Amino acid sequence: MPFLAAALAPAHRYRFHGAWALAAPPDAVYARLEAVDGYPAWWPQVREVDRADAVTGTARVRSFLPYDLTVAVRARRHDPVARVLEIAMTGDIEGWARWTVLPHGPAASTARFEQDVEARKPLLRRLALPARPLFVANHAWMMRAGRRGLRALLAGGTRGI
Repeated sequence: MPFLAAALAPAHRYRFHGAWALAAPPDAVYARLEAVDGYPAWWPQVREVDRADAVTGTARVRSFLPYDLTVAVRARRHDPVARVLEIAMTGDIEGWARWTVLPHGPAASTARFEQDVEARKPLLRRLALPARPLFVANHAWMMRAGRRGLRALLAGGTRGI
């Protein structure tokens, strides 16, 4: 009954996944994704990253819609051998996000992104049902911009935006 379970999930819960094809070796992609302090330089919607220590910090993101999301993040998995990065998030959204970098050919990679979160910010919760398609589109727009920025960074260019 997976369909029924999904149908009964709260309207303010979101599950996202995607895959970015990148023309760079997996270790190079992993190194860029691992360097979270640098995200604002190549991912325009990641407005700010502040590390508290090696495993915790805060991030502020804002995509097309006029609202910021602020989250406290904590590393849950940091595995350079398997090339997996996973964080837990609390704050305006709560849940987790994971990058898995896989080889794709001799000098290319696929960066797989997975996220399972629940909106905690009151406005997002109130608008969860009527604005859900807009929130999902907003996330997709943010992810496309991130992919363009990472591709440009890996190619030695600028953000590409």
